[in-house]
Amino acid sequence: MRKLVYYVGVSLDGRIAGPGGEFDFFPQGDERQAADYTAWTTALYPETVPTAYRAAVGVVDAPGRRFDTVVMGLGTYRPALDHGITSPYAHLRQYVVSSTLKPDTDPAVTVVPGDPLALVRALKAEAGAALDIWLCGGGRLAGTLLPEIDELLIKTYPVIAGSGVPVVDGAFDPTAFDVAERTAFPNGVTLTHLTRR
Repeated sequence: MRKLVYYVGVSLDGRIAGPGGEFDFFPQGDERQAADYTAWTTALYPETVPTAYRAAVGVVDAPGRRFDTVVMGLGTYRPALDHGITSPYAHLRQYVVSSTLKPDTDPAVTVVPGDPLALVRALKAEAGAALDIWLCGGGRLAGTLLPEIDELLIKTYPVIAGSGVPVVDGAFDPTAFDVAERTAFPNGVTLTHLTRR
């Protein structure tokens, strides 16, 4: 069965965005460090690069290695929408969980106004699906989907946000994960791969 994988960047104090949805405060390091880090992550997970930026980082024709579907909340989708991009991951099947977004925003995006758990369970059970499902964000959606999250890919940045969107925002539900792998980069970012215990 395919897995739901939460792949997200996070501050040292567990924020995936600032209080206004900001995400530009995550330090990338100097130019060379940022380039090396970006090259490594895009080689490993090319499908997580937004369609509009794929050519710039050389992954235009890169086949999906890990994901064929992305699930996100409106807060994660909103920055693209605010820039007139209605299909930010056109190379993937896209689902946006929102009770307020119009269902006809883009024909390539499926708006899910109801139960995201039912959606993810149906996606996981699809026959013949070889690649996993990427939970792109946000914190409240991750809190709702916690029972179905199989793996975490957490990019921890060396910065404290102070306030903002938590990596998981939901009911108290301690859920154990095991560290499968950890990679540290010269720019101070650590990528930790965790699997559900």
